Amino acid sequence: MYIAMNRFRIAPGREEEFIEIWRNRDSHLNEVPGFKSFQLLQGPSHEDHTLFASHSIWESETAFIDWTKSESFRKAHANAKAASGVYLGPPVFEGFEVVL
Repeated sequence: MYIAMNRFRIAPGREEEFIEIWRNRDSHLNEVPGFKSFQLLQGPSHEDHTLFASHSIWESETAFIDWTKSESFRKAHANAKAASGVYLGPPVFEGFEVVL
């Protein structure tokens, strides 16, 4: 099993707007072989940002990589342009192989 995460630093006061961007996007994940589940996580708030993470579970790293090269990925990210000032920099990707 493989877990793919992206961490996002979101501007203070823009958290609900960020959540709505994710709530309203058509991810196309349910049509992807090897996809198991997705969660959007809200972490701690700091003076300069609130931390969020996207968390998806896959059958394997290969299934995740195949998705990143697929038409489903292109469709899911076609309208991914964020509202100005919501994101404080690009997401930071982290991938994990489940060992236990």
